[in-house]
Amino acid sequence: MNLINRLTVCAVAGAMLALSSAAPCAAKEVKSVGISVGSLGNPGFVIMSNTAARLIHKANPRAQVTTVSYDYDLGKQFNQIDNFIAAGVDFILLNPGDPKAVAPAIKKAHAAGIPVIAFDTAAQGADANVTTDNVMAGRISCQYIADKLKGKGNVIIENGPQVSSVIDRVTGCKQVFGRYPGIKVLSDNLDGKGSREGGMAVAQGYLTRFPKIDAIFTINDPQAIGTALAARQMNRSDFFITSVDGSPDIEAALKDPGFSMIEASASQDFYSIPKVAVEVGLGLINGKKPEKPLILVPSSLVTRANVGAYKGWNAKHDD
Repeated sequence: MNLINRLTVCAVAGAMLALSSAAPCAAKEVKSVGISVGSLGNPGFVIMSNTAARLIHKANPRAQVTTVSYDYDLGKQFNQIDNFIAAGVDFILLNPGDPKAVAPAIKKAHAAGIPVIAFDTAAQGADANVTTDNVMAGRISCQYIADKLKGKGNVIIENGPQVSSVIDRVTGCKQVFGRYPGIKVLSDNLDGKGSREGGMAVAQGYLTRFPKIDAIFTINDPQAIGTALAARQMNRSDFFITSVDGSPDIEAALKDPGFSMIEASASQDFYSIPKVAVEVGLGLINGKKPEKPLILVPSSLVTRANVGAYKGWNAKHDD
């Protein structure tokens, strides 16, 4: 019996989530939840928001769950949070557009007595932050590059929108490359916009500018695929690509000889992230605070060698 199944329990089990036992047992039923994500055109956000809604409805089938997309417009996200507050939701699940700039909106929610749980990326002032261990993800993806190049070569870090998850992935990658004097980072600051189109656009610039590239690390899978398409378009096959996400698209690419230059992606567990976030939210409305404000979900590396055994985003789970 857990908090998802009944709200009368006093603790949530699980290695990833340790809740304080200081508050007395309560039985407040969740009635309404607001979810704001970057883009519902991103399959990862669709999977996470649908998983969260399913688990909330498991706690209370009558609960109203409102999921909206702010489309990377912070002003739009502020308006969405205002609407959640006006609707009197029990808690907000927030994929923040900016980790610091969103803080006043979170304070406003708190003033109304509404907990805010940031997921996928962290937010200043949130009651809890549930994310992939993005430093780890960047580190293992770039360690693959360093190992394959035997510590020597020309590499590119294809950056992205400056949210906490991207910043952490680049940090992890740089930690690895910094240990190898023979690895030269040709570029690390261009924004691929987190999209296939953005990755393709910045890659076209790299491929025109740099005649010798050995490997490219992209901050997510859409950018990896865009980069591979740019390489195909420009008849470049002298480098390989690693990434972060472990998305269905990258699963397909890792099995496709036509995308052989994509070799690895550090996975995100888009089931565990919303599951833990919902558990935290249900605990908070029952007086239970997480022991730590940051809850990290581990990443693992998916490669052409192990993709056949990979249980990806669309794997079915027993809730």
